Amino acid sequence: MTDILMTGPYPDWDMGDLEAKYRVHKLWQAEDKDALIASHAAAIRAIATRGELGASAALMAKLPNLEIVSCYGVGTDAIDLAYARANGIRVTNTPDVLTEDVADIGIGLLLAVARKIPLADAYVRDGSWRKANMPLVTRVCGKGLGIVGMGRVGAAVARRAAAFDCAVAYFDVRKREDLPYAFVGDLVELARQSEFMIVTLAGGDSTKHIINADILAALGPDGIVINISRGSTVDETALLAALESGAIKGAGLDVFWNEPTIDERFLKLSNVVLQPHHASGTVETRKAMGQLVRDNLAAYFGGHSLLTPVV
Repeated sequence: MTDILMTGPYPDWDMGDLEAKYRVHKLWQAEDKDALIASHAAAIRAIATRGELGASAALMAKLPNLEIVSCYGVGTDAIDLAYARANGIRVTNTPDVLTEDVADIGIGLLLAVARKIPLADAYVRDGSWRKANMPLVTRVCGKGLGIVGMGRVGAAVARRAAAFDCAVAYFDVRKREDLPYAFVGDLVELARQSEFMIVTLAGGDSTKHIINADILAALGPDGIVINISRGSTVDETALLAALESGAIKGAGLDVFWNEPTIDERFLKLSNVVLQPHHASGTVETRKAMGQLVRDNLAAYFGGHSLLTPVV
């Protein structure tokens, strides 16, 4: 039976199958994690991880016979890919299966912020409606929407935004000839053109704090920013200042810099809608993600091509 190290739990429907096929070492349950790793290091051939947990070079270096890291999630910025490449360790993730759910939340957060849906719910529940009509909110349809990152999720968001008759433009490293949306190669200019901005970039050093004070200033006081990418892509100090001062109208956030221990200033703001990094958190998507992790492991150890290789 092949030994695998799991950095964090998966849903029960995945755990049962993994434990039936592999000797699973559960790192999160160990009182002494280093001792667990040391006692099984020579036998462990795979790591099954989650996007936010990743696999550091230090962890992989402790496993001399490690062959593959299979990630439950699309983001691999917490996995040291350079170390993996240098040491012949394969890496897989779970793209595509979560694309549609993440795009749904992007549009959902935009509607929630612009139309103030959480505040409207509270307005009914606390009896305010009986005293006066709720103040007016912001229309979404027909507005300029800038997408920062036109990958799988960005393209899915664009399709949804087009159904709202939004004028969709996007920023990326290059223009995509297969898409009809306007390419804007300067992020500040995209912000100037947009009332709404949805961030769908991958994480990592190249995109860290790409949404900064200059971008927020260009977006302006009618602007709304939605982040469904990684917490690292937005400079939260600049974002909080913009939200508190009214430099932008609002924000919808599924991800944060220091999640789940987020900056408490967010909790005091009525112009931000918060999500607990749950954009892919549907039963359907999580089952598909777990299946893809298991299928990649089965393909590798069965001598077949990986389904979704990263490295």
